[in-house]
Amino acid sequence: MRVPALIASGIALLLALLGSMFVVSEGHSAIVFRLGTVVREDIGPGLRFKWPLIETARVFDRRLQILESPPERYLTADKLDVSVDFFALGQIDDMRRFFQATGGDETVAVERLAPIIRDSLRNEINSLNLLDVVKGDREAVIGKQLETINKGAATLGIRIKDIRIKRIDLPQDSNVLASVYNQMRSQRLQVASQLRAEGVEQSQAIRATADRDKTVILAEAERDAQRLRGEGDAEATRMYGEAASKDPAFFTFQRSLESYRKSFADGQSVIVLDRDDPFLQYLKSDR
Repeated sequence: MRVPALIASGIALLLALLGSMFVVSEGHSAIVFRLGTVVREDIGPGLRFKWPLIETARVFDRRLQILESPPERYLTADKLDVSVDFFALGQIDDMRRFFQATGGDETVAVERLAPIIRDSLRNEINSLNLLDVVKGDREAVIGKQLETINKGAATLGIRIKDIRIKRIDLPQDSNVLASVYNQMRSQRLQVASQLRAEGVEQSQAIRATADRDKTVILAEAERDAQRLRGEGDAEATRMYGEAASKDPAFFTFQRSLESYRKSFADGQSVIVLDRDDPFLQYLKSDR
């Protein structure tokens, strides 16, 4: 009789040991209940223990979840009907409150959260004209109401991180659609005209700056050139003066040869002078 009793005791011990352990995965948290009362919460990932039989554990996913909602119809400030399709990104923020409000059922949480989001979006869209809803910054439309939405979501232990509008369906009235498209086209043309005008203004400013810089650079270059030419002429005059003072006759002969070379450079020049003209003194033969 001892062997069956030992086996039974071993099985009971094993079951008790298994019933005292539970695993919390990464991105999840757990709550431990003792006879229906929360005794521990926000238990992080890892192998965890509880008292068997008298304690139970519930594990919840605390990662961001996509909360889908069917398209909702809204009325704009100019009394036009639009259909808005959106989804929310949220996560459990307060596990105790989430369990108390929803019983830990995510479907219940979505059903209770959807009206809060829809009512907040309705307040914002009701204050905007159709054109502003269509062409406006959708994130800005949502951002104005995100704080209000989170006040309501806090009662469910949930925090909404972001809400994104997937699609906005316009009224099917062709006249309304044409009016909206024409207004959008007109505004785009105004923006384009403004950008072109700014571009022309910047272009003219750049050209004016370039022309001014060009004038300054040319003036400075001409000034430097004149200075260098003056220095060169002065140096040449000094060198000519030194050469003339060392051998005046040779210097006179050299200058005369340069004059002859310049005068007859093209080989077709004709100069009529008196035979006793000093210009011809080095061309005369002594024989």
